[in-house]
Amino acid sequence: LDLGRTVNREAMSIIKENWIYSKLRERSGDFTHYRKIRMLLGTWNVASKKFQGIADDLLSSWLCYEDWGPDHERAPDVVVCGFQEIVDLNAVNVATDSKSQKVAAYWTATIENTLNHRSRAAGNKGRYSLVKKEFLVGMLICVFVRAEHQPRVRHVESDTAGVGVMGMMGNKGGVAVRIQFYDTTLCFICSHFAAHRENVVGRNSDFSTILARTRFDVGQEAVREAIKAGSLSDWAFHASSLGINDHDIVFWIGDLNYRIDETITTKEVLEKATNNQVAFLRPHDQLNIERTHLRVFKDFEEGTITFAPTYKYQPNTNLYEKRPEKKLRAPAWCDRILWRAQQPKHVRQLDYIRSELTLSDHKPVMSTFEVTTKDIDHQVRTNIYDQIMKMLDKFENDSLPIITLDKSCLDYGEIRYNERITVPITLTNTGQVVAHYRFLPKLEETGLCKTWITIDKTFGMLLPNESTTLKITITVDNAIAKTLNRAQDVLEDILILHLENGRDFYITVRATYARSCFGMTLEELVTYADPIRTIPLDPAVRAEKADALGSAALCVPKELWRIVDAIYEKGIAERDIFLLPGLASEVRQIRECLDTGAELPEEFRVHSMAETLLAFLSDLDTPVVHAEVLPNIVDLSTPEALAAESRKFLEDMIPIHYNVFVYMISFFREALHYRESNRLLPKKVSRICCNVMVPRASKLGNSQEQAAFMGRKKCIQDILHYFLTADSL
Repeated sequence: LDLGRTVNREAMSIIKENWIYSKLRERSGDFTHYRKIRMLLGTWNVASKKFQGIADDLLSSWLCYEDWGPDHERAPDVVVCGFQEIVDLNAVNVATDSKSQKVAAYWTATIENTLNHRSRAAGNKGRYSLVKKEFLVGMLICVFVRAEHQPRVRHVESDTAGVGVMGMMGNKGGVAVRIQFYDTTLCFICSHFAAHRENVVGRNSDFSTILARTRFDVGQEAVREAIKAGSLSDWAFHASSLGINDHDIVFWIGDLNYRIDETITTKEVLEKATNNQVAFLRPHDQLNIERTHLRVFKDFEEGTITFAPTYKYQPNTNLYEKRPEKKLRAPAWCDRILWRAQQPKHVRQLDYIRSELTLSDHKPVMSTFEVTTKDIDHQVRTNIYDQIMKMLDKFENDSLPIITLDKSCLDYGEIRYNERITVPITLTNTGQVVAHYRFLPKLEETGLCKTWITIDKTFGMLLPNESTTLKITITVDNAIAKTLNRAQDVLEDILILHLENGRDFYITVRATYARSCFGMTLEELVTYADPIRTIPLDPAVRAEKADALGSAALCVPKELWRIVDAIYEKGIAERDIFLLPGLASEVRQIRECLDTGAELPEEFRVHSMAETLLAFLSDLDTPVVHAEVLPNIVDLSTPEALAAESRKFLEDMIPIHYNVFVYMISFFREALHYRESNRLLPKKVSRICCNVMVPRASKLGNSQEQAAFMGRKKCIQDILHYFLTADSL
């Protein structure tokens, strides 16, 4: 939080990128070369007509009307043609595109032939190739470039937007193509707006809808290129698509269907158009009126119209449609070419004229432009970008928090069973600002660290030059020892210390487990004749040692035999043995002797020996008495029933556990012989045996199972009491 507000890191990143590329654009003159190209755009509503026979000569009057010069120096570098009504706008053609596809292919091939026929006539200089075409029902747009430019045309995409029937069908709408020409982004739209003289609002709406719906899925690489070239707002940096206005230059062509305003009668419009009184009609053009009021084509430009209205003619004539059997329509400039440039001086219109082709009820319109395009030296731009980043990094580093750690690797050495070791680590703020730190979990983990690690302070704040010491403790308790013995864990971990607005520190924690017989299984303990400390934790090496012993497996663990023998020799008759605790320091040393095979010190108290024995039994990985062999809750009130259940109990035990159980019962039966001095009673001993050799209720699943266990525990205590008091086992 910052003054009660949440820090929006995404916004900060975008603002930073915005600043970087604004600085880069300030130096664009150092890495950008500008070249002027010629561009020809033409639009024609062909009223679903096609030429009969060869069309090259006819189309030349529309697309090749200029003298290209002896060396093609005036030939257009880019040619864009837009068509409307290439098919009838009937229900079948609106619903299916099979006919549109065929007719689109016809017009595309016809244009390419026309352009290259002119090219061949000039010695085959500057052939044209199709970059992209797109069609929607009756609309078609095709973009051609001279072959010499083809390698520098990239990120070509197209889109369509239907705005006709139900606001979405393709009888009206727009088709669009965008390209990156060298390092200038160009967008071309061919559209067909709503008809009828009075429907100005509908045409304005068509424009807005096409503008909003048209998107080019160019990918993030193209978006980044556009931003770096200064073609696009930096706020779109993480986008993968572009809209129409996200380009250096936009050309919008087509049958926009704007008419002469209805303040002039149809008859008067016909008269003025026939007499070519363009200056009189031009102020009443609906498109110019709407643009003046900023209701449509905002920020777009259009050259001054000097030619007669292009609609509506009698097909195959140069006469406006006035036949009695036809509906009388006011002539209009339906067919238009407009443009929008982020740098207006980069587009200069050379002419804006119409063709006199008579195939349709519309006349084709064409315009030639001189366009300034960018050609970027990418290596120079990269060098300038690096300079800007170095300058920014210097300022940012001075404002970033910095801390130092006195150590990044915590090696605890050897750690023993039930031991805790703490290692301090000191953090010092060596920066110029307040440092906020906290530990983070690793990816896809929820805890900050493994369960055997504890951190006394998981977060904090340091003023400049202030230090703090963290205490990181590791513990190997019974649960951890079991996972280590099963090779389910190792004493290694990495802590992530995160510095807010700064770097992450990775702290290595490692230790070596000094293996103990505590927390192991009886099955494994009887496998080894050597001290358990010498047996590695690695399962593969452990298996080799077990195989080497072969049939020499012990009946009971040697550690159990040693501690029982020591108690017997030390004083099994000692007062309150198994009832009073021993000394913790002696218990640790006795456990160490059992693990290493060292001699047990004679001076240790027998109570410490007894406590070690009980701890060994209770800490086994699996208890001496498995949960599966616990007796059911039965009536044991008669000697016969008790004896029978006791025999069954012994018969159900697996061999190694049977050996240990019998061994311990025999030992405690011997201890009861000295009850006058050690004050042990069968009931006390049966409770002790039940506590250390029988599963705890907390390990038996859900609460219902635990409740049933309490009843079964009474039965096992009765059985233990029976074994301790019977004449013989």
